Amino acid sequence: MMRISVRKLCAVCLCACACASLFLYISIFQVGQTADTQLIGKRTPKASDVQDPVIVWWSPVSGEQGRVADCGRNRCVFTTNRSHHSHPQTRAFLFYGTDFSAESLPLPRSDEHHWALFHEESPKNNYKLFHPPLITLFNHTATFSRHSHLPLTTQHLESLSALTSPTHLLPLSLKNQRRKTLAPVAYVQSDCDPPSDRDVYVQELMRHIQVDSYGACLHNKDLPSHLRDSAAMEHEDLYHLLSQYKFLLAFENAVCEDYITEKLWRPLKMGVVPVYYGAPNVGMWLPDDRSAVVVNPDQPPEELARYLKRLDTHDEEYSQYLQWKHKRRISNVNLVKRLRERQWSVHDVTQENVIDAFECLVCNRVWENIHRHKQKLAAKVWRAEETHLMCPPPKLFHFPASPPNGSYLRSIWRASYDQSKKEAGALRRLIERNTNFTDTHFWSEVFIM
Repeated sequence: MMRISVRKLCAVCLCACACASLFLYISIFQVGQTADTQLIGKRTPKASDVQDPVIVWWSPVSGEQGRVADCGRNRCVFTTNRSHHSHPQTRAFLFYGTDFSAESLPLPRSDEHHWALFHEESPKNNYKLFHPPLITLFNHTATFSRHSHLPLTTQHLESLSALTSPTHLLPLSLKNQRRKTLAPVAYVQSDCDPPSDRDVYVQELMRHIQVDSYGACLHNKDLPSHLRDSAAMEHEDLYHLLSQYKFLLAFENAVCEDYITEKLWRPLKMGVVPVYYGAPNVGMWLPDDRSAVVVNPDQPPEELARYLKRLDTHDEEYSQYLQWKHKRRISNVNLVKRLRERQWSVHDVTQENVIDAFECLVCNRVWENIHRHKQKLAAKVWRAEETHLMCPPPKLFHFPASPPNGSYLRSIWRASYDQSKKEAGALRRLIERNTNFTDTHFWSEVFIM
C-alpha cells in the first residue's frame, strides 16, 4: 500500500508543538482496500465489509483522517470518524491527552472497548490526567513516564550518536576567550511563569551571577533577528551562538519524574554544560554522572551561583563535565539500553515514528485478545497504573526579591491542580455510570464533592 503519510511529519513537529498548524496546509492521499477506505472516510460501511479491527482516534494527535496499518502480522483500520463508535468491529479508542475532554467521550463503553492514551506533554496542558481516578481508566498508555506501556521519556533525543557528536563542541580556550563579551550562563525561554516557577528562581540567580537571557522571559540580550522565532530553536546558527557559552540553564516547565525535554538534550549535544532543574530522577537519563549541574531546589540560588563561578574560573574542574563528550563515551547503562531498545525513531521520516508505534501497540493487543477468544481463553486485561502519568502539586519559590513581571500566572497553577483533582474524580464517577452526560452533569458532579 502506497500513501503519502503526514504522521511522520507530525511526530517530528510534536517536539515543536506545531502539528495543528502543519495540517491546515497538507492534503492526505491514501490508496487502500475499498472497504477500508470507505471506513476511513465519511460513509459507514456494512459490518460484513470490514474484517479487521477498527480503532478510532477519538481525539486525534494529527490531521490524518485514518489509515490501514500493518503491525507485524496484524492489521488494523484507524479512523477519526466518531460515527464508528458503535461499529461491531470497533475495538479501541485512542486519545491525545492535550485534547482529552469531558465534553464528548465514547460512551457507553463495552467490555471489549480498549481506551488508550497518548500524552507526551507537560501536566499544565491537561492536569486532570495526572490524577489516579482518571489515568487508571485507560488500558494502554504512551506517556513521558518510564512506567507507561510505551515510554516517551527520550522523545526529544534522536540517538546516542547525536549526544556524543563533537560537531558543536568548542575548545575551552575559545569559550574562555568569548567570556570577554558573553556571560558564563545563557538562558533562552519564552514560556514564562510555568508551574515549575523557574523564572523566579532564575531571577534570583541573576542577582548573583551574570546570565544572558535571550528569550521573552527575563530578557536582557537580543538574538539575531532570524533566530527570534520559536521555530529557530534547532537552527544551526543558534547552536553556534549558544555553544560558545559554558553553561545553559535547562529548566523544565514542570517538575515530574521522567519529564525531560529538549532543554536537557540540546546543551548536551552542543557541548555546553546544562544547569538542570526538572525531573528529580534526571540522573537516570544523563549520559554521565558528571555531565550536568543538577539544581537542588532546597538550596538558595546564591549557592548555585558560587559553584558556577568556581567552575568558570577553574578550567580543570569545568572540563570534568565535558570529559564524556570529548571521549564520546556514554557511561549511563540505562540510557544506552533504552535508546537501543527503542522501537521508534525521532526526526527520521524514513523510520517508524512514535505515533505508529503507539497505534501498533494497541493494534497488536487487540489482536491478542481476538486470538484468545478463538482459543476460548479469557481476554487479557491491561490497565494503566498511577505511575503511568503522575506529577506532584506545583510549588512556588520564595525569595526576598520581587517576582518577575507578569507573574500573576504563578498563583494559577496550584489552584488549577487542585481543581483538576476534583474534575478527575467527577469524571471517573460519571464514566463508571457508562452513559453519556452533559456539561451540566459534569460540573454539577465536580461541585457536589
